[in-house]
Amino acid sequence: MVAGKAGPVLTRLAVALVLGALLAPVTAAAEAPPSASPGRAAALWVLPLPGSPAVTRPFQPPPHPYAPGHRGVDLAAADGTTVRAAGDGVVVFAGMVAGRPVVSIDHAGGLRTTYEPVLASAGGGTAVARGSPIGRLAPGHGGCPAAACLHWGLRRSGTYLDPLTLFRPPRLRLLPLT
Repeated sequence: MVAGKAGPVLTRLAVALVLGALLAPVTAAAEAPPSASPGRAAALWVLPLPGSPAVTRPFQPPPHPYAPGHRGVDLAAADGTTVRAAGDGVVVFAGMVAGRPVVSIDHAGGLRTTYEPVLASAGGGTAVARGSPIGRLAPGHGGCPAAACLHWGLRRSGTYLDPLTLFRPPRLRLLPLT
């Protein structure tokens, strides 16, 4: 009888321990440098700027697709800083949009990241690896309180997402067994 009652509790505990063990490397890997050593779990994503850049303006989704909002995050850096691909993908656009230099990369799972103002070193059709240079940060991003700011965006199927969520572990919820 006692073992029967403890069964569901132990099962939930075992599931929680297994999930914790599985998620711990993902969280640690998200902070790993692009040149992770062989045998170590490689991260899927890296920040597009070196170090830990300050977020000068967070993601502020619009209430509907045509309303004003801030469809990405602004990261502070120095003018000329190397900008890296946040993940493996293919450069689908490198050029001017509304007078600003922009780079867009398509990734697996229908994701697209955008980077501006970036003077591209990788052209359209170029395959890029996570952490590889795609250009240099240019000054001139409006409202930037630093020498230069990178506006980094993320979309999935036309819906804008907060790019910083690429570094957050998924939210899990255990349900009762009965």
